[in-house]
Amino acid sequence: MDAPAAGRLASLLATIATVRKSTSTSKPKGSRLKALPWAALLQAGVVIGNRWRSLSEKERARLGALVRDSRGRLGNLSEKERKELRRLTGKLDLKGMVRDLVPIARGGRKRRRRS
Repeated sequence: MDAPAAGRLASLLATIATVRKSTSTSKPKGSRLKALPWAALLQAGVVIGNRWRSLSEKERARLGALVRDSRGRLGNLSEKERKELRRLTGKLDLKGMVRDLVPIARGGRKRRRRS
């Protein structure tokens, strides 16, 4: 590889992303905000919020404390705390939450069944 090509390669690797300089095909700032899936984010927030509110205030506080204490690793909890965490997440019905969130992530499209 010659020196100019190596310099170009190094400059590309040092950047996060290449940005097109042409303004003719770029979108105005307002349309970028409209491109965000606001309705889907709102629906997902409602689904998650409903599941979270299904727990009592005491259970929500305890679940938060267990997650904080675990620091993302179940091994950081005692066996008793792990059982309690499983019980509380079971009350959240995470599988049901996923079932409710998948159609939102797919844009409201139902899954096709194969025959």
